[in-house]
Amino acid sequence: MGEHPVYVGCAGWSIPSPHASLFPAEGSHLERYARRLPAVEINSSFYRPHKPETYARWAASVPEGFRFAVKVPKQITHERRLADPADLLDRFLGGVRELGDRLGPLLVQLPPSLAYRRDSAEGFFTLLRDRFDGGIACEPRHPSWFNDGPEALLERFHVARVAADPVAVPGGEAPGGWGGLVYRRLHGSPEIYHTDYGPERLGAVEAAVRGDSRTAPAWCVFDNTALGAAPQNACAVWSGLCLESRNPPRL
Repeated sequence: MGEHPVYVGCAGWSIPSPHASLFPAEGSHLERYARRLPAVEINSSFYRPHKPETYARWAASVPEGFRFAVKVPKQITHERRLADPADLLDRFLGGVRELGDRLGPLLVQLPPSLAYRRDSAEGFFTLLRDRFDGGIACEPRHPSWFNDGPEALLERFHVARVAADPVAVPGGEAPGGWGGLVYRRLHGSPEIYHTDYGPERLGAVEAAVRGDSRTAPAWCVFDNTALGAAPQNACAVWSGLCLESRNPPRL
């Protein structure tokens, strides 16, 4: 791998029975998952709040070096559409901080209908940065976010723009925003959430992540979970990266 840490994982730590043999047999799903892969993206936080003690329990279940990315609640991104988020951010971050040193970046996924408006984006990221100094990745899906103005704003607030597959907007397949973090989200294509990335495509993902890690900490999250392909795909990429670096995969 490159000079910076690499984190490969899935959107959630469910282990589908067809791929159970990829993971250790003993322990909870999270404990088994975390002995095989170095990271996970908590997507359930998007739909409902979790108690601080839940985050603390999850942190205690994983080995040192494991990292959780956490998705910002839809109340903030989709319902309030970034407006007046202070109370919700305080509640969300109050729980997330219980992950301690296992906390990785926050993921801010925006609805496809949310156009870029400088004032609202600047206000939101100012409030978020006042409260959180860790990694942030933003996944905008409206065309207006993919030009020089939004890129400069994301860079100013040290926010990486997600490189996504499938591409919502031309140019969205490449990382953008702040270059101090690279965050890839692979949702499955051509059928979103369903398609299993084959060996050839996984080889290309592995090469891209290896290149990412030469310049910044690199995340790669598989979200093609509907038919259970994500764990197999993530394990294949992680094993390839570990083999190339002569480091054994986690077990």
